[in-house]
Amino acid sequence: MEKKFIGAGLLSGLIAGIVAFIFARLFIEPQVAKAIDYEGGRSEAEEALEAAAHGGHVHGEGGELFTRSIQENVGAGIGTVVFAVCMGAFFAVAFTILWAYVGRRYPATDPRTVAAALGAIGFVALFGVPFFAYPANPPAVGDDDTIGARSGAFLTITLLSVAFAVAAVVLALWLRPRIGGLLSGVAATVGYLVAVTITVALLPEFHEVPGPVTDGAGQIVFPGFPGDVIGDFRVYAIAGQVILWTVLTVVFALILGRLSRPPASAPAADDERIVAGNS
Repeated sequence: MEKKFIGAGLLSGLIAGIVAFIFARLFIEPQVAKAIDYEGGRSEAEEALEAAAHGGHVHGEGGELFTRSIQENVGAGIGTVVFAVCMGAFFAVAFTILWAYVGRRYPATDPRTVAAALGAIGFVALFGVPFFAYPANPPAVGDDDTIGARSGAFLTITLLSVAFAVAAVVLALWLRPRIGGLLSGVAATVGYLVAVTITVALLPEFHEVPGPVTDGAGQIVFPGFPGDVIGDFRVYAIAGQVILWTVLTVVFALILGRLSRPPASAPAADDERIVAGNS
């Protein structure tokens, strides 16, 4: 049964990746294109100012290894699908471990309910909290000198968020027979939120949205990065992740339902052993 769970996770991730890429291609890529256009215009303005100040000339940049069309279609598509398939594999492994305990301890539990809860936890821990701490930005936003620090901080909050989420689930399962399902869930949620809030407060902040380019007289020769592009990019980034996790969880749950369905000639007892007895 574990192999079927892994297969279900991979298939769910593949479908979720395809759907998420279609959404990203339609809504996120136009925002990326606007950011790239801004970056190009800003570079030209800065080079023109430098050339005017030193009496030199403006140097053009070298050609890209891959065209923009290849990047936004093939590159982004492969990256999104591979990421989603990996998430599907991790999802299946986490479900197998969680169901091995829940299915044995509470055999009346519907495995699709466990999958839905795991999807919600995964979305919050792997995307929601890291995004709240360090919101995604389009290209041209961010200082190249701080990319190492920003990447390290983002990786730190992501790993700790997942670790805190695992601890919260363990705490909820431990408390459930003692204080009930509702109170144990509330206690675990509060503990998780306190832990991530303290972590975010201790991590560094980064505010690196490019301001306007000015000349020697202080006159603006090129505007700062448009705030509406950042806002739209972040909204669509959230929507894209909601779609990815929703599709992944729903497809996985549907496959679970199909795995739980008894064969036409098999007695009902066989079905119960398939679903609840894999642990």
